[in-house]
Amino acid sequence: MPKLDEIDLSQIDLYRQGFPHHVFDTLREEAPVWWHPPSPGTEATEEGFWVLSRHTDIQAADRDTETFSAGDGPTLVASMPGSALMITHMDGPRHVRLRKLISAGFTPRMTKRLEDQARGWAIRIIEDALERETVNFVQDVAYQLPMHMIADIVGIPIEDREYIFNIVNDMLTCSDPEHPIPAEKGQDLMREIFSYGASLSEAKRAQPVDDVWSLLTAAEIEGEDGEFSRLQSVELDGFFVLLAAAGSETTRSAIAGGLQALLERPDQFAALRANPGLMKTATDEILRWTSPVAYFRRTVTRDTEFGGVKMVEGDRISLWYPSGNRDSAAFDDPYQFDVTRSGNEHIAFGGGGPHFCLGANLARREITIMFEELLARVSDFELVGDLKYGVQGIGNPITVALKELPIRMKR
Repeated sequence: MPKLDEIDLSQIDLYRQGFPHHVFDTLREEAPVWWHPPSPGTEATEEGFWVLSRHTDIQAADRDTETFSAGDGPTLVASMPGSALMITHMDGPRHVRLRKLISAGFTPRMTKRLEDQARGWAIRIIEDALERETVNFVQDVAYQLPMHMIADIVGIPIEDREYIFNIVNDMLTCSDPEHPIPAEKGQDLMREIFSYGASLSEAKRAQPVDDVWSLLTAAEIEGEDGEFSRLQSVELDGFFVLLAAAGSETTRSAIAGGLQALLERPDQFAALRANPGLMKTATDEILRWTSPVAYFRRTVTRDTEFGGVKMVEGDRISLWYPSGNRDSAAFDDPYQFDVTRSGNEHIAFGGGGPHFCLGANLARREITIMFEELLARVSDFELVGDLKYGVQGIGNPITVALKELPIRMKR
């Protein structure tokens, strides 16, 4: 186990073999509320910040939005201009308003339709992979389902999907030095996605159709003052970027990481095959195990004491969800992947409170449906090459994700 004075979370090589759980074992045990000293050369760590690693502390900070604000965004780097209108950069009434407006598009009828579409896409994706037999499961299977679901939600035409999927993927991975697109292109790619979303929303306003995005362009809610409000164009465009980026990569990582965990534990795979009814608990265990979002940043709004240490107004804190999901104080045998685990209070969707992930239910259904169809259609999975991780670094809350999982699939 590393010593505290040796820990530097800005080092990109720290994540090349996946999330560095051994580092956070040290933090949970020795300094659960730890001051990360400044680390020159990396924007995210030019100034120091607090690191929270225990399950109970992460939950407490996530739920106390008066002391720990999301207003500066979820990353340890400066937010892009215009980000203040995104739901990830809001607290209080502004956050509640936007959350209610976005939720208005996901009516029970639309939610049921999305679930049916998810199963249809899962079947097509798996059948295509079986035809090819050997695939990179991350890109060819796990990524395809959430991206097609997002495309269905916003109404991206089939002929545009490969184009927009490629841009989103490059934007998400260009911060990895090993990616062919340089990191400085990231903002250009985000602007291209933003522009595409804006034109799509404009078309839906002019000619609504029966989909979620058309509902969102027209949705309105009544505020406490009795006034009605609707989504501003820039708010909807910002949600499009958030949905395309965060909604795709997190679910992709959970599906890919879930298959990896099952391949490494044939007994767990066999238990699922023998009893598909375990998929509910298995889905939550996949989420706990993979914890696709590494951290979220919050900003201290007032001088306070937390976990026995003093924090001052303006301090940055980071909440490390994979660490909380390996906390032995919260989980029995946390390093055991168990598809039968009950009472699974994981924090893969955040630590609760106002910022609990809006897409949690859809993500759960996508993961469950994908594995139900994989179990029904694939008789054998074989790892045929080395795993590889993409590392975005500490400037991105995802930080690290599976990039290559070469699999041979047979009927």
